[in-house]
Amino acid sequence: MSRIIRTLAALLVGLAALVAISPASSASSTSFARAAGADARQAVAVRVLRYDASRAAEFRSAVDQAAQIWNSSVSNVRLVAGTPADFVVLADDGWPRTQPISLGRGTIWMGRQATAEGHNPLRIAAHEIGHILGLPDRRTGLCTDLMSGASAGTSCTNPYPNSTEKAQVNRNFAGFAPAIRFGEIYVDSPEAALR
Repeated sequence: MSRIIRTLAALLVGLAALVAISPASSASSTSFARAAGADARQAVAVRVLRYDASRAAEFRSAVDQAAQIWNSSVSNVRLVAGTPADFVVLADDGWPRTQPISLGRGTIWMGRQATAEGHNPLRIAAHEIGHILGLPDRRTGLCTDLMSGASAGTSCTNPYPNSTEKAQVNRNFAGFAPAIRFGEIYVDSPEAALR
């Protein structure tokens, strides 16, 4: 029994000496563990949304570019082309519109009528994806506001969300309620801008 007690005492003294000798190493390990934990939480927070633009016809490139713009603008959602898709992008002859059915899910129609009247296809694609990401229309008429849509006029070609729009998308995907009504169709036409 005394041999077991002596062995345990020696182990405790050795551990105490080890801790006393290397406090900086211990602090460094703790900092590293904290940083690794923060990175893991951040990695878990990023939501990947797949989109299918295979039926977007001549708008395919604009949709892919718009996805990259959003990817470089927000931190907790990533858009990647692929199936099964969370949202689908189609080309048609009407006005651009989006029907989000839940956050990150829905259908976008890239309407040719808007581009025929001179609206920029990249701005349209980024704007419509904004609806999928939970942003409502904000008909301010300002070109700096991506969600102002057609109200900014045909001379506006800005496809980038402003800081408020970026922050709202980050909040949406952090669990806050988006300021958009799901199931509704958001039409970006000049007539809608007058309402």
